[in-house]
Amino acid sequence: MSDFSIRQEQDGTKGRYVLVSDGHEADLTYSVLSAQTVIADHTGVPDALRGTGAGVALVSRLVEDALSEGFRIVPLCPFVNAQRRRHPEWADAFNV
Repeated sequence: MSDFSIRQEQDGTKGRYVLVSDGHEADLTYSVLSAQTVIADHTGVPDALRGTGAGVALVSRLVEDALSEGFRIVPLCPFVNAQRRRHPEWADAFNV
């Protein structure tokens, strides 16, 4: 997986993690349900970034933040849910 730079943007209860590489933007959007629960809504990766690990990098950053900040993730997004199943070591970050 490449070493991507990811920034977080949040406005009220809506937010997203944004990854930009070679002029292309991928993002993972989320909704804040409470201080303890964040819903992963959607992961969008353009064709130009598919297969680069961009999507996994976004989910990994969300998991890292959940573990360090003490909230749990509800994986509404099918991609996030698939990554949750592939990474049992992330179990403590998810509310399923």
